[in-house]
Amino acid sequence: MEQAARTLLRSMYEPEQFPGVIHRMIDPKTVILIFSSGKLVCTGGKTEDDVYRSINQLHALLEEKHLMIYD
Repeated sequence: MEQAARTLLRSMYEPEQFPGVIHRMIDPKTVILIFSSGKLVCTGGKTEDDVYRSINQLHALLEEKHLMIYD
């Protein structure tokens, strides 16, 4: 989790305050909460397409950086 937060731009991880990585997307403007279980929550999307685009972009970033977010 810490490595993902350090590697991904616009991400933060402070386990004392919140148990997941907070990743902010620019386009579409959404926030993705990523938990160590591998589950995530996408908020802020205005349409279903915004959610799909956000998740697909995050997936591509994680694959590009060879990161695993679950323990």
